[in-house]
Amino acid sequence: MVLGAAIGAPSRFLLDQYLRRIVKYPYGIVIINVLGSFILGLSIGTANDFHTFIGIGFTGSFTTWSTFILDVYLAFELKKYREVTLNLLLTIILGLSAAWLGVHLAE
Repeated sequence: MVLGAAIGAPSRFLLDQYLRRIVKYPYGIVIINVLGSFILGLSIGTANDFHTFIGIGFTGSFTTWSTFILDVYLAFELKKYREVTLNLLLTIILGLSAAWLGVHLAE
């Protein structure tokens, strides 16, 4: 689990930094959280050690609730309500869809 977390957190940072150069606002975090939801869904039902490594370790540190909430809060404070709504909807709807897809692909 610790090794998965040690890989997940730097992966999130590097991918987010790369995506922030390409797209505006926090869409890197949206992509990261959706991708992490998909990976977590894929790991459900796998061998316990693999799920612990990937599902808990890697995706636990790869995805980020705190950055997501901070991005939403800052956009709200700046009265960027369209971005707040888009971030919330994309993260929740796409994240749930990605997790569902991952679980069903893993079956």
